[in-house]
Amino acid sequence: MTTVTATLRPFRPSDADDLYDICVRTADAGTDARGIYTSDRLVGDLFALPYAVLEPGLAFVVDDGERVVGYVVGTADTRRFVDRYRDEWVPALAGRYAAAPAALDAASTPDDVMTYLHEHPERMLVPELAAYPAHLHVDLLPAWQGKGMGRWLVERFRRAAAAEGAAAVHVGMVTANTGARPFYDALGFHVVDVPDAGPLTYLGRPTR
Repeated sequence: MTTVTATLRPFRPSDADDLYDICVRTADAGTDARGIYTSDRLVGDLFALPYAVLEPGLAFVVDDGERVVGYVVGTADTRRFVDRYRDEWVPALAGRYAAAPAALDAASTPDDVMTYLHEHPERMLVPELAAYPAHLHVDLLPAWQGKGMGRWLVERFRRAAAAEGAAAVHVGMVTANTGARPFYDALGFHVVDVPDAGPLTYLGRPTR
């Protein structure tokens, strides 16, 4: 029998392609979103790479010896991150994708939704989440889910965010991703009531 091992380590710039791949393979409410957008890198440019680039001290990966199979990224200070996203990340991606629509409606395409979110980072500033200043995104390739790696990643992020002064952390879970909810429950997350949360359920917990 072959024993599969993996290590948890800090993100390296050379991991970027693996982060893009993992992100899109889990972006459709936890399932594969490849082919949904005009570029399979679009969701990674919103929910993975900006954190790894702007907040590398809070980016950690699971490495199986051949590639990265999972990651956690985030920020200890959502307000600070929103400012940096607007000032640094939006200009960095200028011209990579079509311009966002002025507003979203029933005719909006998947690309419209993502580019609109990209150009409006202030969407992350939810008043009800002020007591949970840190936030994270955690993803694993399907074959590596259910093996304790997700807990490993979140616990590492939690400790790092606490060291940066964040008292609590939140996550915006896609409500349709019903398989993720038991994972967060087991890690001590609880529902944070946010009116008009759209497709998300917000969950939070202390970092200590």
